[in-house]
Formats: sequence, C-alpha cells, structure tokens
Amino acid sequence: MRRFMASLAILAAISLAAGAGMASAAHSGYSLFGEATIVTGGNPGNAVKLTSDSAPGYGGIDFDVAAGTTFADLGTLATDYMFETDDTCALGSPRFQVNVKDPNSADTGNIFVYIGPPPAYTLCLPGVWLNTGDLLEGANLIDTSQLDLGTFYDPYTAALVKYGDYIVTGIQLVADAGYAFPDGEQTVFIDNTNIDGTIYTYDEGGHGQSKDDCKDGGWMDLVTDDGDSFKNQGDCVSYFNKGK
Repeated sequence: MRRFMASLAILAAISLAAGAGMASAAHSGYSLFGEATIVTGGNPGNAVKLTSDSAPGYGGIDFDVAAGTTFADLGTLATDYMFETDDTCALGSPRFQVNVKDPNSADTGNIFVYIGPPPAYTLCLPGVWLNTGDLLEGANLIDTSQLDLGTFYDPYTAALVKYGDYIVTGIQLVADAGYAFPDGEQTVFIDNTNIDGTIYTYDEGGHGQSKDDCKDGGWMDLVTDDGDSFKNQGDCVSYFNKGK
C-alpha cells in the first residue's frame, strides 16, 4: 500500500505539471504529454499509446475542460483500453485524474479514478480491447484522499455530496507504473475516451495520415510504420512525401 500511495504522489505532481506547459502538440480538445503518441491499431482507427519507462516515466492525455465546470457537471468518464501482451494495470495506473478546487476554501487536489477491476485495480487482461464503462456512477469507487474529508475508497455518490460544487480545473488520463514491471515498462493503448459525453477517437492525426499532420508540432506525436519517432518536422514531411 505504501508503494501504491507513493505512486499517487508522483501522479499528483504529473497532474499539476500537465497544466503548466508540459503538454506537447495540441489536438482537438486534448494534448499529449510525456511519452504519449498517436498510433494506428485503435478500436478502430487510431489510438493513443501511453508508455511509462525510465524517462520521463509517464505518458498522458490532458483534456480540455470548459471554464466553470463543477465535479457534479462531470457526468461521464470512460474509455477503451488495451495493454501490451506483457503488461497490465498496476499501482493505480492507468487512471483518470480530475483536478479540482473548492471555490469557497483553500481545499484543492486530485480525484483519482482508477482503471481495472476493483478494489485492487490489477489483473487487467492484456492484448485485448476492454471498456471501463462509466466510472462516475453509483457505488463505483474513486479516490478522494487528497481532499478534505476524502478517503481512498470513496463511493462516487458519496464523493458527489462532498465535492459536487468543486470546480474542475483539469482532467488527465495517465500511465506511470513502469517501475513495477520486470522490464521497467508499462504500455497501454487508449481509444474512444468519453469525457462528459464528448468522445475522443484520436483519428484526426497519427501516422498513416499526411504530411499536413507534421505541422504545428504534430511531428512529435507521430511515428513511422516501424514505430520510430521523427527527428523534426522536416523528417516527418519527408517520410510522407515518400508515400509512407
């Protein structure tokens, strides 16, 4: 449990940094940060590949949130996900994190919404696409321990009573538990993410598209058919000009 909580402390730092300029190229309604790339092989179409390994240790998606959104306004958090064949969910990763603040006090922090079978959130099946279902409903457990009166296993309905009027300042989906695996890496693919009724399919960019997707920093989120990253925008444009 101590190691699990230590990973949460790391994640809290990631969530704050994600809103402070860590994000790379922006897309429609979201940005990628850390070791996150758009790849083919989604469910269907493209997916986001999140990798946690030695450096920087995490990958994530930072979603746009409309100003003034409260936790009570946030009706749905769900996504399709698939682990590489030697990986699974572990130590609270992957997970949604909802950054919130109390408009009437100094109480601020993250609500963690874990992906995988509760209550341990481990033993996710690898190599197959799964769906979380809506994680914000009924007796589903969420982690509100960073907030006043919070607890590690807080039923959503109870959390809604305590924090429904808190302002949502950010939402991320993060993987960061690579250190828990023998090879030092955790990789999960994300697709069809539902944030309060808006579904992100990640199909507006990614390799297999066109040289136009290399512009405005897009080359940083693309990879070749062999999974290699591009050195710069020119390298990316050249790749697509060759008909790849």
